Amino acid sequence: MTTSLQFKYDVKDISLAPQGKQRIEWAGREMPVLRQIQDRFAQEKPLAGIRIAACCHVTTETAHLAIALKNGGADAVLIASNPLSTQDDVAASLVADYGIPVFALKGEDADTYKRHVETALDHKPNIIIDDGSDVVATLVQNRQHQLSDIIGTTEETTTGIVRLRAMFNDGVLSFPAMNVNDADTKHFFDNRYGTGQSTLDGIIRATNVLLAGKTIVVAGYGWCGKGTALRARGMGANVIVTEIDPVRAIEAVMDGFRVMPMAEAAPQGDLFITVTGNKHVIRQEHFEAMKDGAMVCNSGHFDIEIDLASLRGMASEVKQVRNFTQQYQLQSGKSIIVLGEGRLVNLAAAEGHPSAVMDMSFANQAMACEYLVKNRDQLEPGMHSIPAEVDKEIARLKLQAMGMSVDTLTPEQEIYINSWTVGT
Repeated sequence: MTTSLQFKYDVKDISLAPQGKQRIEWAGREMPVLRQIQDRFAQEKPLAGIRIAACCHVTTETAHLAIALKNGGADAVLIASNPLSTQDDVAASLVADYGIPVFALKGEDADTYKRHVETALDHKPNIIIDDGSDVVATLVQNRQHQLSDIIGTTEETTTGIVRLRAMFNDGVLSFPAMNVNDADTKHFFDNRYGTGQSTLDGIIRATNVLLAGKTIVVAGYGWCGKGTALRARGMGANVIVTEIDPVRAIEAVMDGFRVMPMAEAAPQGDLFITVTGNKHVIRQEHFEAMKDGAMVCNSGHFDIEIDLASLRGMASEVKQVRNFTQQYQLQSGKSIIVLGEGRLVNLAAAEGHPSAVMDMSFANQAMACEYLVKNRDQLEPGMHSIPAEVDKEIARLKLQAMGMSVDTLTPEQEIYINSWTVGT
């Protein structure tokens, strides 16, 4: 739709903008690193003339990334990376108050989501900021005539990185991809502390159940799984971890968790949380073995971790019992509860990660875009890590904002640490 703002957008209700602006400003209080980047970008304009299509969760934190891109001179559009993660008031405020085209509605159906992906590509982007690599995959499959416009992409989800690596291995990724997800100042904090806290926040908001004393099964012990298991134990739950990687399984055991296959965990769990990035981690044979009233949810990027099609086939009735809480009444007589339609429960039923942790993640995204532009003629197609000096600078700025500092090496220590001739 076209408005007096003279650009197109698609949000649920533009009148929600005042509420969204207030919440965006509140989130900004705990995002000092990104604020410094916004200020620098406003002066230096490192993204001037660059068209950016960003496919992200449209939240108060993402708003500050979008503002940074605009301050940097970019011509950016924003679409939702997940049908249930959009905060409609934030989307409205970005349009009305910040002049940023947004195409995102909470609860949008699959056809709308796909249309928005096409809208993002209609922008003819030079850089794609992706969560899950749907935009890049659509570009590579259906819009090869636009590949010559692409400087590169940035990706901050584990799922998206897996897809990008598969594209590169298949020889179809013809431009640089910045692996934001593996930056230390992203996955050590966002994946662990952000996912850990926000996942339980979503579960509690959706159900209001007491977690203390419950048996919670966490599928996957990557950084997201570590954070989720840690926070669940902190709330008094008995935590079981399922894994396919023996190294991660040993780590979970030594961290004090029970480890077993999902088939053994299924009859024991009261609540199941998937954080693997893979498909059908919980499926029909697991549903059949679960207790009556067992709850299942997902905190991985896509909703395919739980085999909902099989669950629907087993059910005689599906009904909404609370917001973002559906009860599947099985033909066997027992029920299974699904939270957030199997989508990211922390964003479907809550507000996603706290702004303090997203401060570092989105600082990485903004600086990755700047890095792509500055090095556009030097970077080869394929995966690229965030430079260590950028990672450390983000950490330094975060510590500084927290009122903390670290030691520096003495000249003698510098010589010792870089020498092979000095031993004991």
